[in-house]
Amino acid sequence: MQRLMTDFRLRPARCSASCATALCLALTGCSVGPKYHPPVTQAPPSYKESPTQFKEAEGWKVAQPSDAMLRGKWWEIFKDPELNALEDQLNINNQNIKLFFENFMQARALVREARAQYFPTVAAVPSYSRSLSSSNLGSSHTVTGGITGIASNSGQRSTFVSLPLDVSWQPDLWGKIRNTVHENQYAAQLSAADLENERLTEQASLAEFFFEIRGQDALQKIWNDTVEADKKSLELTRALYETGIDNQISVVEAETALQSAQASATNVGLARAQFEHAIAMLIGKTASEFSIPVRPMTTAPPPIPVGLPSQLLERRPDIAAAERNMAAANALIGIAYAAYYPTVTLSPTGGVESSTLTRLLNWPSRFWSIGGSFSETIFDAGLRRATVNQFIATYNADLASYRQTVLTAFQQVEDFLSAVRILSQQIKQQAQAVGSAQIYLTLEMGRYETGIDPYLNVVIAQTTLLSNQLSLVTAQVSEMTAAVQLITALGGGWDRSQLPTPAQVTQKPTKAETAIGR
Repeated sequence: MQRLMTDFRLRPARCSASCATALCLALTGCSVGPKYHPPVTQAPPSYKESPTQFKEAEGWKVAQPSDAMLRGKWWEIFKDPELNALEDQLNINNQNIKLFFENFMQARALVREARAQYFPTVAAVPSYSRSLSSSNLGSSHTVTGGITGIASNSGQRSTFVSLPLDVSWQPDLWGKIRNTVHENQYAAQLSAADLENERLTEQASLAEFFFEIRGQDALQKIWNDTVEADKKSLELTRALYETGIDNQISVVEAETALQSAQASATNVGLARAQFEHAIAMLIGKTASEFSIPVRPMTTAPPPIPVGLPSQLLERRPDIAAAERNMAAANALIGIAYAAYYPTVTLSPTGGVESSTLTRLLNWPSRFWSIGGSFSETIFDAGLRRATVNQFIATYNADLASYRQTVLTAFQQVEDFLSAVRILSQQIKQQAQAVGSAQIYLTLEMGRYETGIDPYLNVVIAQTTLLSNQLSLVTAQVSEMTAAVQLITALGGGWDRSQLPTPAQVTQKPTKAETAIGR
């Protein structure tokens, strides 16, 4: 700051400017407003819903606490090359992510705008004028020592050249500018956290849609197999009816079962198409030029490193954003307090002026002036106090919002831990039910073919098997999407160390980052 002051003071006023500089430097160290302290949140020692807390738990397992936490491309834990390729496209082409990135770049620009207030504003206003007086102005009479003289100024030419520099500077006596810079830096960090939260949300949506499509493919296979089985049952029923063993009611029942299965098989394509269109939008493509090949889901979610609850506060970008929002609100309180103190403005002016261009840069052509102003609000009818109270209330509201965000984060982790744990147990039980239903249908078909039971019993057995198969696939899809949601609740592969520092958000952007239409 001292170097800055030295560069802009004028030589003829060296002594007075030095005194002013010393005074300003002495006062610049003052800063008003409360000091910011990050909120302290006590995390529980362990997650209540973790499968490690249930001795009777079977099925899905979480990774051991000693295992490495998720980092970077968290979706690679599912080991699906097609999902990996789609997620890579999303990170490049997703328009919502680009929108939040531009919001972050705008926030960074506001930091540099705020920092500009640290420095003086220098304005150059060069001027040049050439004039000719009128020849009809007449003469002027002068009397000197009793002698009268006549002088004529008519028709004279004159030139005036001026090159002034006007400097205006408000020293940051009470920390208003510093708090403004800090507020914008915290806001930029908040924007960076929002960007990462949006990126995680889009990544998770793509993974969920992807596994939903795999589930629809599995459902399609079940319905296709059901249609084929119903066709064979209809052929058998017709043959038995034609030979007089069975009646027409059985044929109608078989036809109804087949037609119903065909309609349901057709309906599966609707949800699959919509999920496919949603993925196309996420990766920045039109739905017309994008498709995903049919491939039924055959995998279960892998062990997910959950970590300790205390680590959750450092891994969620929305928690980081809420905390940075509090820091920005605290800086606003400091800005409001600074309004109680006087404002000093220094306004030195200097330059050169002459009646001819040839003498403009000569030493005698110089001119200068230095001055300043001091302003203090005497009465504002409580405006400043109300402003301070406003920002204090804003800070308290942001504190409540932060605490609510933390509570929501723990709720979501517990929700999806219990979902994956319970669904894994349901899947094992449902798979057993499918096996039993298959045996039931096989036995019932044998009894029908031998004429012991009517075809209605076969329809009941087929419906039982189909219902259990559909429930199994639905549970498998729910388990996979719950695993994705659990990873999202844990913050994905992000942690607070990736949040840019105040110095980083203050840096000038690259040319690529400021290009129009990128």
